[in-house]
Amino acid sequence: KGHQGPMAATAGTVTTPGMRLGGCDEYDVSVADGGGVYVRGGSIYATVVGYTRIAPATAGVESGSGKPVLSVEKRKQPAVVPVIGSVVTAKVTQINPRLASATILCVGDKPLKEQFSGIIRAQDVRATEIDKVEIAKCFRPGDIVVAEVISLGDARSYYLSTAKNEYGVVCAMSMAGVPMVPISWECMECPKTKIIEHRKVAKLPQK
Repeated sequence: KGHQGPMAATAGTVTTPGMRLGGCDEYDVSVADGGGVYVRGGSIYATVVGYTRIAPATAGVESGSGKPVLSVEKRKQPAVVPVIGSVVTAKVTQINPRLASATILCVGDKPLKEQFSGIIRAQDVRATEIDKVEIAKCFRPGDIVVAEVISLGDARSYYLSTAKNEYGVVCAMSMAGVPMVPISWECMECPKTKIIEHRKVAKLPQK
C-alpha cells in the first residue's frame, strides 16, 4: 500500500473526491487557495473532480518544507464519474469464483471519457440465496450489465451490485455469436441454436 500515494500522484491523473493522492512525507500542499486537496492522517486527498498538478519544490517555500506542491486543478466542465448510488452500464472483462470484473462504460446515459473498473462480488449479485451464487452462472466475459455503484474500492475501481431485479445482464452473446434472448431472470436462450445459458438477467421495464 505504500506505493499507492506516489503512483496516484502522477501529474495529470484524473481525480475524484476522496481519492488518496499521496503522503505528507512526499508532498506539500498549497494553503493559499485550498488547492483542491485536504490532509488527513498524514495523507493528501482530493476534494474535487479534476487533474493532479505537481509544482516544483521551490513552490513549497510558503511552508518552508521544500517538498513539491501537490494540488488538484478543478475541471471546468463537470466530469462524468461514477459515485455511490450511480446506475452504470459495464462490460464484464473476466470472472473467477469470487467476483466478476468489468469496465464501466456509462453513468446513466452518459458515456465515460476516462476508464473506470468495477467489481461485482458474489455477495452482491442477487438479494436472495447469496451463499449459493455461482459467478459463472451469472456473468460471462463480454456481457453488458446494468448495476448500481455501492461503494468505492481502490483508486479508480468501484464495487457494483446487481442485487435489485432491474440490474443484471442486459446483453449477452451466445456461444454461436448471436445476441441471446432472456427467458427468465436466470436464463437466456440463443435464438439460433436454442441452447439455454445461465445469467443473472436484468428485468427491464416494460415499454
